Amino acid sequence: MRNLVAGLCIAGILLPEAVAYAGLAHMPVASALTGTLVGLALYGLFGGSRFAIVAPTSSTASLCAAAAISLVVPMGAAGGNLGYSQVLVAMVVASGVMLVLLAAMRQGQLSSFVSRPVLRGFAFALALTIVIKQLPDALGIELTPDGSRDPAHLLWFALTHIDTWHGPTMAVAAGASICMLLLKRWPHLPASLITMVLALVAARTLPLQAWGVHEIGTFERPALQLALPDLSLDQWLRVFEVSFGLVMLVFAESWGSMRNAALQVGDRLNPNRELAVLGLCNLGSGLFQGMAVGAGFSATAANAGAGAQSRWAGIVALFAMGAALIWALPVLHYLPRPVLAVAVVFALWHALSPKPILALWAIQRDQLLIVAAVLAVIFLGVLDGLLAAIGLSLLATLQRFSQPVVHELGALGDTRNYVDIAVQQGAKAVPHILILRPEEPLFFGSAERVANEILDRAKARTDLQAVVLSLEESADLDSTALECLLELDHALRNTDTQLVLARVKTTVRALLVRGDAGGLGSDDRVFWSVDDAVKSVTVTG
Repeated sequence: MRNLVAGLCIAGILLPEAVAYAGLAHMPVASALTGTLVGLALYGLFGGSRFAIVAPTSSTASLCAAAAISLVVPMGAAGGNLGYSQVLVAMVVASGVMLVLLAAMRQGQLSSFVSRPVLRGFAFALALTIVIKQLPDALGIELTPDGSRDPAHLLWFALTHIDTWHGPTMAVAAGASICMLLLKRWPHLPASLITMVLALVAARTLPLQAWGVHEIGTFERPALQLALPDLSLDQWLRVFEVSFGLVMLVFAESWGSMRNAALQVGDRLNPNRELAVLGLCNLGSGLFQGMAVGAGFSATAANAGAGAQSRWAGIVALFAMGAALIWALPVLHYLPRPVLAVAVVFALWHALSPKPILALWAIQRDQLLIVAAVLAVIFLGVLDGLLAAIGLSLLATLQRFSQPVVHELGALGDTRNYVDIAVQQGAKAVPHILILRPEEPLFFGSAERVANEILDRAKARTDLQAVVLSLEESADLDSTALECLLELDHALRNTDTQLVLARVKTTVRALLVRGDAGGLGSDDRVFWSVDDAVKSVTVTG
């Protein structure tokens, strides 16, 4: 029974969202409905999360629109007549193929390369951008054909042309907003669907069109016909290049939604399985001429909140959507556009919360990263903003690992423990021995910096006879890190200082044996513990 209630609730959310997100992607409503039906069906059959609802999302719709627009003109010029819808569908197919291939290569950990602050910043900026783009429909503003639809220009135009705001349109938008706010008191009710039904009744009983309130117009049922976009090989390659951002967004957003819902009830998910199923859903949606799909936060959270117990809730939503398309579709074209604009705003309201941004300021971590992600989307656009946000995540990772902290260790009393001298009272340096521990793994971006810092500290000690280097943070070494270790060993030997390694992992030991020409990998210079390494050093004088 809970799955039945949750499924009906989700259907009430997905139907208005499909109409709204089709507008964001500049695609026919049938394409959004196709993506919804295919996503619900395939994830219901093969998915692993009992709460995830796979359907078009605001972020994928906006990103696809931006990417497809960037492709249509150059590809059309190179290959003749090429339609926007054809390019967008090709992107959905390409993203599905790439997701499946990444799953086959067991790359489910890729989502971790987009940090949560960056993803939240992107979501906040995207939600702000989409909400601003609803102003013309919500306020009844008529834009000129050549008028800019850039969010900044739209907002400025709306604020400087208050005299053009349309009273009846604003009244309808205000009424829809009040209705949704009142219905929010009952989370189990589909507020957007109920508001849309009431708006349709009002549109049939009141002369809204005569008052100048625009309707969304007619749209067709999903045809669900298998077809592949007719593109040349060069065009397909270009589509695959641009679809990389969509791939990262789909999995990062979906995995975040799935994992958050799973953690609430103690479920465990396999990221590679979810990656494969998301790829299958997008591939299927694209082959049936549908939009890109993912597990959006709002629908997934609503499904969990409505009491879903298994993936059967999604199957119920699928059948409910099918029934609505059979019996209710003919009257949907009467829906007033300001009501649809309000539905979009309410669907994105959770993403406009400043709490995630303020929380980072409270803990003094990653605040500049989230602000940079927001600014990237606002000033560079959705597609370039996402790619810039992903680049920021990778840059932050490289910066952290390339600037490692090297701590000096000291003996803690009569124990075998060696701890950070700077923070642990009672820890004392060992005479004639410098014990150091890099706090990050050694790799090509950090190894040379660590080696130089060790040499600088060694030169500052006039009584130094040995350096003990703890490699406990390094599970493996690349060739650059190995070369830097050998160079460090050579430089220390020139000053009559011995280099001894401690806490060396098995993989690193094997590498030192294979690649060491100076005996650094021998048993008398590589130890499991810091204490053993210190005791192996013979101190004279």
